[in-house]
Amino acid sequence: MKKDEPPLDFPDTLEGFEYAFNEKGQLRHIKTGEPFVFNYREDLHRWNQKRYEALGEIITKYVYELLEKDCNLKKISIPVDASESEPKSFIFMSEDALTNPQKLMVLIHGSGVVRAGQWARRLIINEDLDSGTQIPFIKRAMDEGYGVIVLNPNENYIEVEKPKIPVQASSESSDEPAEKRERKDKISKEAKRRREFYEKYRNPQREKEMMQLYIRENGSPEEHAIYVWDHFIAQSVAENVFFVAHSYGGLAFVELMIQREADVKNKVTAVALTDSCHNVWHQEAGKTIREWMRENCCNWVSSSEPLDTSVESMLPDCPRVSAGTDRHELTSWKSLPSIFKFFAEASEARSSSQKPALARRSHRIKHEELPEETLCIKKKIYEILNAHYR
Repeated sequence: MKKDEPPLDFPDTLEGFEYAFNEKGQLRHIKTGEPFVFNYREDLHRWNQKRYEALGEIITKYVYELLEKDCNLKKISIPVDASESEPKSFIFMSEDALTNPQKLMVLIHGSGVVRAGQWARRLIINEDLDSGTQIPFIKRAMDEGYGVIVLNPNENYIEVEKPKIPVQASSESSDEPAEKRERKDKISKEAKRRREFYEKYRNPQREKEMMQLYIRENGSPEEHAIYVWDHFIAQSVAENVFFVAHSYGGLAFVELMIQREADVKNKVTAVALTDSCHNVWHQEAGKTIREWMRENCCNWVSSSEPLDTSVESMLPDCPRVSAGTDRHELTSWKSLPSIFKFFAEASEARSSSQKPALARRSHRIKHEELPEETLCIKKKIYEILNAHYR
């Protein structure tokens, strides 16, 4: 801990930080035109991290504003029947999300600090809004006649200050000899002094201790996906529903399938996963789910291969193709044109009651065509590798 650490008191606006987004959607310093600098103060990593987090919160609110003003989405509070006093979250929807008769696109980001409308906060701050947010997906979807729903799976709780518990004096102290009471008081004061010293080391500026109040039926990304499905997506009249799910969002989608298999199969036309971290073995997805995923899902994974190049997988679920980048956080942005093409082909195939004849799938050997012992060997190899690198 450094005694000279500056106060953790940061601006609450971009202007206060002296940053703004330029016409290319890049975050730049208002005076110097330079990109964001993380190490603003040398040798003060904690302070720099807190500053970065404070800026991240402002970025989150800025993206929310863009979703409403630039993309014309509506902010919908959940749970839908929440009382005035209970914790709440929200999602974003286009005006026609539930009434569009043709197409609905559902966007799910990954885990961590990102919130609705974002793929990666790091990209927004260090690269640009196009690569780091879902806005290009939303605008293109709306241009092509889709309704849109943007999930917010990491908004699982609200934080409130932890109440202080008053210390009650012992009722036995009055019967103790004065010498014994003084000795106990001295020990107690010494323990308090050591505790305060430790707290100052761990929490030097006495940040408020917070507690988490979880949002009903939305306490995890998986719960959130199921809740939004039940209360919104399932109510839509769209003939074709499409999902774009990044990283942990892919796991949340597979969990949704496990919990609502028949409904998802009936309503969803195609799913685009981007570097998804789902695992059909660990999540215990049944054979019928794996078969459906092979026909209706595609995972654009981080790879140095050109975009849409087939990438081998040891998992018996959906085809994997290169996103055209080896950076995990960029996979959604880089695969955007291929994803919309994939959806168009899937929609056309569904309307003509034919399976999509995608070039990237045609040369792949289907898992169900492999001998059973080969599948077992692949599964065992995957489990060993997964255990080793966990």
